[in-house]
Amino acid sequence: MKAWVAPAVPRLPGVGQVPLVHDHATGQRRVSARGERARMYVCGITPYDATHLGHTATYVAFDLLARAWRDAGLEVHYVQNVTDVDDPLLERADETGEDWRELAERQTDLFRADMAALRVLPPTEFVGVVESIPLVAETIERLRQRGAAYSLDGDLYFPVSADPRFGQVSHLNEAEMRELFAERGGDPTRPGKRDPLDSLLWRGERPGEPAWDTPLGRGRPGWHVECTAIALRYLGMGFDVQGGGSDLVFPHHEMSASLAQVLTGEEPFAHAYVYHGMVGLDGEKMSKSKGNLVFSAQLRADGVDPMAIRLAVLSHHYREDWEWSSQVLRDAQERLDRWRAAAARPTCADGRKVLDEVRAALASDLDTPAALACVDAWAEATLADAGPDRHDHAHSRDLVVDVCDALLGVQLRPDAA
Repeated sequence: MKAWVAPAVPRLPGVGQVPLVHDHATGQRRVSARGERARMYVCGITPYDATHLGHTATYVAFDLLARAWRDAGLEVHYVQNVTDVDDPLLERADETGEDWRELAERQTDLFRADMAALRVLPPTEFVGVVESIPLVAETIERLRQRGAAYSLDGDLYFPVSADPRFGQVSHLNEAEMRELFAERGGDPTRPGKRDPLDSLLWRGERPGEPAWDTPLGRGRPGWHVECTAIALRYLGMGFDVQGGGSDLVFPHHEMSASLAQVLTGEEPFAHAYVYHGMVGLDGEKMSKSKGNLVFSAQLRADGVDPMAIRLAVLSHHYREDWEWSSQVLRDAQERLDRWRAAAARPTCADGRKVLDEVRAALASDLDTPAALACVDAWAEATLADAGPDRHDHAHSRDLVVDVCDALLGVQLRPDAA
């Protein structure tokens, strides 16, 4: 599957630091990459509706990590999937009368356009589930050969008892797991399952639903196994960062990890589990099921500068739950206007300090509020047109512009966006 065109990224002087990130599985900060090649998997969209601000915030956060890795001189291998066949997509297609394939392609195109406008660097591999069905079927067959799959009325399930480490990602008790499993696509009350938490690997063909011929029979994949199969295929076991929104901790990332650990006999699936907080609107988490959504594409269609959208997201620490509002957007637009006004001045404050401080902020668990405050201080000093560290040449100004672009993904030259 094709991703989107990457924006040009300026090269900065010197070398940045490899960030420390908060690992949900251990509750501690860990080095985000352990070698010269950083490997990251971030769960992608189910394309049945447009990209809302919760999606935008998640992919901007992991874009920051990829940018910081590149600034530290690392080779970045970033994989993102697209769940282009799943129950929510099929249900939406039935509601609207649109072919599910056309709906998936249209919404994936819109997602690509949003990401390009927001200057999010594309993943190394952008992988659809439909194109990966032979790979997923092979993965399930290998699990079955290991005794880690059982049949129930034509479907195949993964027994969570096969992995003695099940629960080490989320650290939830069984009651909490059952509640979230029911809320997030699981079927804990289905009769005949060995354990209520056992997860669907393969859904046998149903009338009116898409299905593919495989050695498993005709059907389609369950949710969790697709990410296991894709991550193992493109990144291998023990990659650096598994990322996504915090609502993916359980069951999705817990199940994906268990599947991989049982399949390979190795651990861990990922060395750090890194999560973006939830974005709310009107006091509730922004979600398609609630319908309380603000869409990136609609904001852009209404004339909002994508860089203001990006700054609105960056004004909150990625792990923080926060609420979208018109005031958040106004504050971001005003900040963007100040930064651009400062970048247009013939003299400016010292840009080297901005480079050092933004690098240090991102190295400390992607602390974007601190990074933005550094640029705010530079812009204020520049616009005040005072101070002993004035720089009359373009080099210092251009350095700050490049820092904002390369590390924060914020373009301060509108004509170059």
